[in-house]
Amino acid sequence: MQAPDKLDRHILRILQTDGRATYDQIAETVGLSPSAVLRRVKRLEDTGVIDRYVALIRPEAVGLGLTAYVNVRLEKHFESAKRNPMDVFRASVVGWAEVVECVALTGEMDYQLRLVVADMPAYSRFMMDTLLKHPSVQDCKTSFVMDRVKSTTAMPV
Repeated sequence: MQAPDKLDRHILRILQTDGRATYDQIAETVGLSPSAVLRRVKRLEDTGVIDRYVALIRPEAVGLGLTAYVNVRLEKHFESAKRNPMDVFRASVVGWAEVVECVALTGEMDYQLRLVVADMPAYSRFMMDTLLKHPSVQDCKTSFVMDRVKSTTAMPV
């Protein structure tokens, strides 16, 4: 797979700003023909540089007014389990709709979850009924988002 060149990067910046931009619009901006842009975008998709296209939704606009970052420490092993606690936890996280992002960490905590929920009662329900009842979870520390200073999905290409 070849690395994206200067024109590919320009196309990527445009698509990150407006994923619905037409090939004609992109072509006019980057100085190529629409068919050349189409070929480049198709190659970027086929090689996995472009992962997918999505609509970005403002959480508050759909009633999700509370964002929390939860650092999670897992038990290192189960007494009677045959599966690794990390594998069990990862499999569970996939099914939790409140968790919009989960990353493995270095340091004292094992994972960081980004939760998006309606309000504090919804956060409390998730924590008490789901996360803290999970057999792999040993400890959690939560920070709540007070203000979004910067929020982007764009990669610095």
